[in-house]
Amino acid sequence: MTARKRLAELGLDLPAPPPPKGAYTPYRWCGDQLWVSGATARRPGAPGLRGVVGADVTIEQAADQARLAALNLLGAVEAAAGLDAVRGLVHLRGYVRGTTEFDSHPAVIDGASHLMLEVFGADRGAHARTAIGVASLPGGACVELELVAAVDR
Repeated sequence: MTARKRLAELGLDLPAPPPPKGAYTPYRWCGDQLWVSGATARRPGAPGLRGVVGADVTIEQAADQARLAALNLLGAVEAAAGLDAVRGLVHLRGYVRGTTEFDSHPAVIDGASHLMLEVFGADRGAHARTAIGVASLPGGACVELELVAAVDR
């Protein structure tokens, strides 16, 4: 089954990549690798959930934000090459804005990882991953993600 069909089965629509808020591009090619710039859960007219995980944002809320941010990454992949050109995901990096005591970063980023596995399946959707805690993120977001994918050009 194609990635687009899986998205439809999940009842999910891909957003268009949001315009950059700085001097960068939404994605960049390096050989057959597509490097996708950082994405939060923002949507047109909706900035995404602001806050700090472990203080005013729960792990579950942050995982939902990671899932939405992952959809934004997939929107950029679709714009660059089409989801069905993805041979496999290489690396997903997640940044979690958490309290100094918060230590469940992997549980938050699982929201994105699970979506990638649902969309691409176990073979193409499996990926290396990093989950990092940070003091702040753009727009006060609680989660930001970036992605590297191997893509047929």
